[in-house]
Parts: sequence; C-alpha cells; structure tokens
Amino acid sequence: MGDKKKEHTILKFFKRFIPSTNGRDSKNHVPQIYARSEHNVSRAQISDNALKVLYRLKKAGFDAYLVGGCVRDLLLGREPKDFDVVTNARPEQVKAAFRNCRLIGRRFRLAHVYFGREIIEVATFRGDESEQDDLLRVHEDGRLLRDNVFGTIEEDVWRRDFTVNALYYNIRDFSIVDYTGGMQDHAEAVLKLIGDPEVRYREDPVRMLRAIRFAAKLGFKISPETEKPIHTLAYLLEAIPAARLFDEVLKLFLSGYGVQTFEMLRHYGLFKILFPATEQSLAKQESEFPRLFVARALKNSDERIARGKSVTPYFLLSAFLWEPLQDRVKEKLQRGESEINAWQQAVNEVLSEQVKVVSIPKRFTQSMRDVWFLQSRFNRRTGTRPYRLLAHPRFRAAYDFLLLRAETGGADQALVDWWTKFQFADEAEQRRMTQPAKKTGKGRRRRRNHFRTDNKKKTEQ
Repeated sequence: MGDKKKEHTILKFFKRFIPSTNGRDSKNHVPQIYARSEHNVSRAQISDNALKVLYRLKKAGFDAYLVGGCVRDLLLGREPKDFDVVTNARPEQVKAAFRNCRLIGRRFRLAHVYFGREIIEVATFRGDESEQDDLLRVHEDGRLLRDNVFGTIEEDVWRRDFTVNALYYNIRDFSIVDYTGGMQDHAEAVLKLIGDPEVRYREDPVRMLRAIRFAAKLGFKISPETEKPIHTLAYLLEAIPAARLFDEVLKLFLSGYGVQTFEMLRHYGLFKILFPATEQSLAKQESEFPRLFVARALKNSDERIARGKSVTPYFLLSAFLWEPLQDRVKEKLQRGESEINAWQQAVNEVLSEQVKVVSIPKRFTQSMRDVWFLQSRFNRRTGTRPYRLLAHPRFRAAYDFLLLRAETGGADQALVDWWTKFQFADEAEQRRMTQPAKKTGKGRRRRRNHFRTDNKKKTEQ
C-alpha cells in the first residue's frame, strides 16, 4: 500500500510538468499546410511500393500520409532508407486492404506490407493518454511509462519526438502538414524536441541517443532547450535493456557519421554510459593513443560506408574495447599471471562487463576474441605458422586491426609491411620469407669442438 501511495505522489509531481494535449489545444490547433508548390518533395522520389500503399488506403476511404524520417530526408534531397506510412485505418483494416500484410507488435499493433524485400510499415495514428492515470506509471528509476492507444492525426503529432520528424506528406493533395513548426526548424537546421524535453527524455531515455544520431547525421544543431537536460539525465540510459542499447549502438556508429557521433556522445556524457571501460581508458592523460585509435577506427568505417562497402560491427566493437583489454592484461601480468592466462582472463572479464550494458551477440563476441588473439600471432613469421594464420577465417579482419594499430602508433610498421608483402607474394617468395634465420657454421663448430674436448679430457683421465 505504501508503494502505491509513493508511486501516486511521484506521478502527481511529474504530471505538473507533463504537457497535456488539451494544454496545446490540439483539437483546435490549425496546422500549417505547405502546398506542393511550397516544398521540394516529389512523387518521383518516393518508393513505388510506398505510393501503392498510400493510394490504396486513400481509395479505401482512409487518410494516409508519409511521416517521419522519410519526409525529413526527402526535404534534404536525400534518398530515405525506409518509407513509413501513418493512417486513420486500424491495423485490421490495413490488413484487410492488403493480402501481403502482416500485423506485428503487442503494445501497439503495426502493419507490415511486404513487396519482396521492401517492407512498408503502416501505423495507425497514436492517441493521447495523458488524462488516463491508469496508463501512466513512474518507474522506480525515474522513467515515465506509457501504453499506446489509437487516436487522430492531431494527437499523433504530439507523440512524435522531434519537430523535423513530425511532418506529414498528404497523398490527397501532395501537401506537407506541419503542426509543430518542423518546416521552419528544418530550414534552420535545428533539432528540437516536441514538448518538455525533460519529460520526453524521462518517457524514453533513448531519445537522448536519437538526438545525437540525428544531429550528426543531418548536420543539425541541437536547440539549447533540447540539449540542456541531457547532461543531468544521461544516467537514465542505465535502465534501458542491454539488447535495445545494442541496436542503438549499431544505428549510432554504422550510419556513416561515426566520428561526429563519437565526439558528441562524449561531449554530452553518453558514451561513458554505453562503454564505461572505454571511457575510463580515454580519460587517461598519459597517452593520446586510445582516442586516436577509436577515432581512426570510426573514420575507416565512415569511409567504407561512403564507398558503399559493408562494415562488420565486431571490428568496431573490438576497437572500442581494445585499450580496456590492454589495461586489464597489464594489471594481471603485474600480479604474476602468465601471458596466456592474463589474456584469456582479461578478454572474458572485459566482454562479460560490457555485455551487461550493451548486449553484444555471441556471434560478434567470438569474432572479437579472434581478432584480439590473432594479434600476437602476427609476430610468428617462420615455418608453417604464417600459412596457418593466413588461412584463418578472421585473418583479414585481424590484419586490418593490426594495420589500424600501426597507423596510430600501437604496432610496428615493419611487421605490417612484412604481412602485406607475404599475402601477395608467390609461393617461392613466401617460402623464402618464412625460412628461419640461419645460424653461423662457426658457432656450431665451436660448440661441437668444446663438447669433444670435454669428452677427450674425460677419457684421458
């Protein structure tokens, strides 16, 4: 009973600051309508399959809009990765209109319409539940919890996060509907949360990460009122499930803007929540290597993405945790552990601690182990060992990791040069390169004569 009373007290406190829909008078709020002649979004830029969904919903008598990141990116002249549709049709009605549709989700039902590999996500307008006390809860860690209900476009807009993500492209007249001033913010390249920023971050702390990701990706600045609470509320991310944070980490660092994202996360105190051991290593003043190493790894990934090449998440994660791993190995060696035991224990500990925060899947952690353990094997360059290393499935990733270490002063460039040459040498050259260093004959005779002299003396005695 006491817990419920405490929860109710906390709830009343937060509701003083929760912006209600009525407070915004959304039912009477007149949106700004930008006619086709007033914006640059063209149907030629929109996916044919997204247009099919929009037109079919319209034909069935429903309202249908493109919304969110796709509209934002189209206004920037970029090609959206996904096209999301929002409508007043209920999920079951969307499913009835499309044979190639599947409903997903529990708390909030969504419709996925399949066109081969392309999926068009269709969501029903989300409603406002701020007046329904039974749907609003305050978690013990300070987060606000809400369930989703269906509503109208006037209510849906206030459930979205940033003003530039709350623009609706209307298929009926090809206009853009703007309730929050998003078009103006878009023109001024400003990222601004809808509603009270502190409340919105408490509702979903991941919005802090989204603010950084969008700012870095779009080249927008974060408005002062939106960025102010981030420093003090960063700790709320600690309560987010590790699996969800892993998904966010991939979005943050594998979108082609990793370097900017990394610097912004550190500035706002968010990187230390995601990678606490790495931040501890970066904070050390005796060497610039950790920061240079991570920044260079991110730069390489950004360049590969810009060229349309694939990026393996485990490589970047290996770079993030390399310095904490080195520190842990040194500590164990100083305590008298053998080198192999020190490495094995350190790898286990670093990964075990990290996955509690960001849940890295086992398929990635195993690859990370391979990349790390193969680093010491690059020093073995005689006999059959180089051939075995060259045939290892993770050789290329491990070699690139060695190259990265050398570029930032963490490995011998001569070692990199040897392996670069060995990879592309012909069979005869490879045999020559892997021959053990020959010992001088003079040395061998001297040892042999010494042995014989000793034997001769023993015989004479």
